[in-house]
Amino acid sequence: MRTELVSEPGDPGRPNEDFASVGLPASGQGGSLVVLDGVTPPRDGGGCLHSVPWFTARLGGALTELTVSRPDVPLAELLSLAIARTAGSHASTCDLSHPRTPQATVALARWSPASVEYLVLSDSALLVESPGGTVTALLDDRLDRIPRSALATDALVDSTLRNKEGGFFTAAADPSVASRAVTGSLPRTEVRALAALTDGATRWVDRFHQGTWPDCLTLIRKEGAHALVQHVRTLERTGPPRRGKTHDDATVIYTELTR
Repeated sequence: MRTELVSEPGDPGRPNEDFASVGLPASGQGGSLVVLDGVTPPRDGGGCLHSVPWFTARLGGALTELTVSRPDVPLAELLSLAIARTAGSHASTCDLSHPRTPQATVALARWSPASVEYLVLSDSALLVESPGGTVTALLDDRLDRIPRSALATDALVDSTLRNKEGGFFTAAADPSVASRAVTGSLPRTEVRALAALTDGATRWVDRFHQGTWPDCLTLIRKEGAHALVQHVRTLERTGPPRRGKTHDDATVIYTELTR
């Protein structure tokens, strides 16, 4: 199995709020990948004493352990358990009811000899390539369906839209949000490779329009995950000014599955 993992902060002077991991069970049967994109909080800190990297490290760590240690439990249930575990670690010190309590987007995949399961919540992306080369983008497009006029900026979305019906959902402190994720399963024989990307990396497709999702996966396979991030950074520096963050944390995991 070939695996690449790249995660680069948007600003070297700020901590990276993304999380990424690949889990391989001791049995050697299957594995999992976890990608989280932490949501940058408002200046008031969102009612929590802890940083977004603190939150994504704990949620991501819980997901990595659970996806490997509990292979028979569906991914949505595991996400619910991981959210509850993370919330329990700071419920006594922080206001978890605040709409901007630390939270993250989620992309998960878990494979076994028989199947490949997936889960996507909010605007991270999971790309699946078939043995014949067909690429399918597994996306949660609820944020894209919200009119731009309703959004303050890419980094600060009105609290009436976050984790609300008619808006979009992220992993924060409510375990029930896991039921809102896009989930499914594919036969292992139908999957040759997977790529999980935070929105700092998907910009190559959805912000700068340099190619399609299949083009993006081809670039990663041929040039490497780091090359995709560097292409994005070049476009951010040389392109016209755009709304939202000029540079964002960018994370890519690429995995080729072998039989």
